[in-house]
Amino acid sequence: MTTAVATESAAPILRLRGVGRRYGGLVAVRDVDLDVAPGERRAILGPNGAGKTTLFNVISGDVAPSSGTIEFRGQEVGMLPPRLRTQLGMGRTYQKSRSFLGLTVEDNLYLAVLGVSPGHLRPVVTKRDAAMRERARELARTVGLEPRVRSVVGSLSHGEQRQLEIGMARASDPILMMLDEPASGLSRGERVALTELLISLDPKITLILIEHDMDVALRVAQQVTMMHEGTVIVEGTPDEIRANQLVHDLYLGKAEQAHA
Repeated sequence: MTTAVATESAAPILRLRGVGRRYGGLVAVRDVDLDVAPGERRAILGPNGAGKTTLFNVISGDVAPSSGTIEFRGQEVGMLPPRLRTQLGMGRTYQKSRSFLGLTVEDNLYLAVLGVSPGHLRPVVTKRDAAMRERARELARTVGLEPRVRSVVGSLSHGEQRQLEIGMARASDPILMMLDEPASGLSRGERVALTELLISLDPKITLILIEHDMDVALRVAQQVTMMHEGTVIVEGTPDEIRANQLVHDLYLGKAEQAHA
């Protein structure tokens, strides 16, 4: 019994084998193999056009893979729609905000909770709505937005909107959470606050993030996957990635030149 439990806990929560995605003659992702352990913090890095977001879209079900297999919690999910993957325990954010700017923080979080609840289309308010409202306020607390819970989202700073998106992604109590460039457009102070928020996430949640900000990515991540032109070229710890000459030439070097 003990051996079986140990084997189960050691199995990847997410396993990709030979995953590819084509758009006509364009190969956006090619033959990606990826194993992510339960509770792991994984960063996927690479220059623009490396295939990172396409890979996220394939994993979450927003885009169907052209080839390969995707296993989540031991189940093949490559052909499942996004809503069923959400029910299995996936949650994600997007590069562009999907929140309702004219509604409050609580309203957005309530709608996120409602959207993942069974039987959510109903004409009358029930006792469950009060529980979902409380869940929305709880999510606001977990992402540091309790003081802004009644604020209209359009009045939030860019950093606070990113915090809200993470809260909305947590509405389904995901086992795996995928964040697409959560630090994009944030000020230095907002990036620091976001980094602390990500580090403080429940360790039971497996986290995969795409990020251009190396400081954020390498501080949060335990393992790093580096992509270039749709393929995985390097994997390792943050220290190994910092020391890798190929990464430096393809990514870090370009970043340094851009700031020169």
